[in-house]
Amino acid sequence: MSLAVAFVALLAGVVVWGLLARRLTAKPWETPGSRDDVEAEGALSLPPAKVGLWILLAVITSLFGLFISAYWMRMEHAHGDWSPLAVPRVLWLNTALLTLSSAGMQGARGAARRAQADRVRVALIVAGVLALAFLAGQLVAWRELSASGHFMANSPAIAFFYLLTGVHGLHLLGGLFVWGKTVVRMAHPGVELLDVALSVELCTVYWHYLLLVWLVLFALLLST
Repeated sequence: MSLAVAFVALLAGVVVWGLLARRLTAKPWETPGSRDDVEAEGALSLPPAKVGLWILLAVITSLFGLFISAYWMRMEHAHGDWSPLAVPRVLWLNTALLTLSSAGMQGARGAARRAQADRVRVALIVAGVLALAFLAGQLVAWRELSASGHFMANSPAIAFFYLLTGVHGLHLLGGLFVWGKTVVRMAHPGVELLDVALSVELCTVYWHYLLLVWLVLFALLLST
C-alpha cells in the first residue's frame, strides 16, 4: 500500500511540477503580437492542449495508483493463491526499447526547437518504430506466459500482470495515434514546423510519462 501511495505522490508531483514549470518559464513577450495581446493573455497562460494533457496525466496517475493499490492489497491478503510470477526476460529488452523511444521523442523535441524539420521527421519515425517494437515485445511476453501455462485464471499475480501491462499498452497505443497524425502532418508538402511543434512537445511529455509509469510497474513486478 505504501508503494502505491508513493507512486501516486511521485507522479502527481511530476504533473504539478510540469504545470508550474510551463507557467513560470512562459515568455509571452517573445511571441508575435501586440503588447495589449500579451497583457491580455498574461505571463501564466498555457495552450489548452497543454492543460488538457496535464489533466489527462493526472487522471492516468490516479488510475494506475488504484491498480497498484489493488495489486498490493491483494498480495498482502492472499490466502495461499498468490504465486510469485517469473517475469519474462523479454521485458528487459522492452524496457530498453521504450527508453530509446522516449529519447527519440526528446530528440524530436529538441530538433523542433532548433527549427530542424528533417531531424524532427527522422526522430519522430525512430521513436514511433521503437514504441511499436515495445508493444510487440509485450505481446511476446504474453505469448511466453500463455505458452508456459500461465493464464489469468491460474493466479491473481498473473491476472494483474496482464492487467497492468495491457492498460499501459493501451495508453501507449493512444499516444501512437497522436504520433501518427503528427507524422502525417509533417509529411505534407509545405507544412510549417511551427504548426506541429506543439504536437511534438506534447507527444514527448506523454512518452516520458509512460516511460516513468512503466519503470514503476516493472519494478513492482520484479519485486513481488
